Amino acid sequence: MDNEAWLADLTPTVEQLLERHLGTAKDWYPHEFVPWSRGRDFAPDEDWDPNDFPLPEAVRSALYVNLLTEDNLPHYFLSLRTLFTGDAWAAWANRWVAEEDRHAQVMRDYLLVSRAIDPRELERARMVQLSNGQVPDPPTPLEGIVYVALQELATRLSHRNTGNQIEDPYGREIMKRISTDENFHHLFYRDLCQAALEMDPSAFVKAAEAQVTGFQMPGVGIPGFETHARVIAAAGIYDLESHVERIIRPVLVKQWNLFERDDLDDEAKRARDRIQTHMDRLDRAAQAQRRRRERRRERESATAGV
Repeated sequence: MDNEAWLADLTPTVEQLLERHLGTAKDWYPHEFVPWSRGRDFAPDEDWDPNDFPLPEAVRSALYVNLLTEDNLPHYFLSLRTLFTGDAWAAWANRWVAEEDRHAQVMRDYLLVSRAIDPRELERARMVQLSNGQVPDPPTPLEGIVYVALQELATRLSHRNTGNQIEDPYGREIMKRISTDENFHHLFYRDLCQAALEMDPSAFVKAAEAQVTGFQMPGVGIPGFETHARVIAAAGIYDLESHVERIIRPVLVKQWNLFERDDLDDEAKRARDRIQTHMDRLDRAAQAQRRRRERRRERESATAGV
């Protein structure tokens, strides 16, 4: 099927999933999550002091990346509206934007009130991120829904794990609230993908191969992203093991059941084999990453005991 045919055939499912989403998503108010009483005036030239709000550096990196990812919302919206055309798709995209915008609001207010991150560094990075407008850009609607199904779940996991490492209850609750929204978004796209899979299994598997093997988190254009990503992975907030065991395998194997289907054409079977090869490669890399982390912890424990 061509792109217009895919969009037309999936439109009834989009309408049903949007109705389900509106019936299950809960309204919430960003200002109610922010500890405003902690705020105070700062002179324009007053330096930021990380000791004002002690946090592990990995958590600071995660908050920095998570917020700047949310800040890039205008470019994600443009990508969605370019890729997905039609009234039902537009209604979903508009609702998605309204919900995602709350995430940036509440995170930014919390970080500025708490001074958990240098506000000048954050603003400089925001200007770079939004000026560049770099976003993942799947070439077809089918690849697009595969990407966002995986990405929303990955974002949900990153937010939730970040919150779990914040001792401040306000910060934990904010990240928990955001991760709940992200999970609802994932469920929308996951089930939309399920419908696409049943329409044309072979075409879907080929699209899945392209997006699984080429997957990138939406924050790749953030200044210093690679460095922050390494710190985040080392802390176990989001690493290769998380990506394989909490994102790829649950969705492709358990939800979509790609490896048990017997209705694929030969090209799709080869694409599925390449997905398996990629997953095996990620498994080996994740094991190596875990061993490095364990050795580092052993060295740190030995040093602390001296």
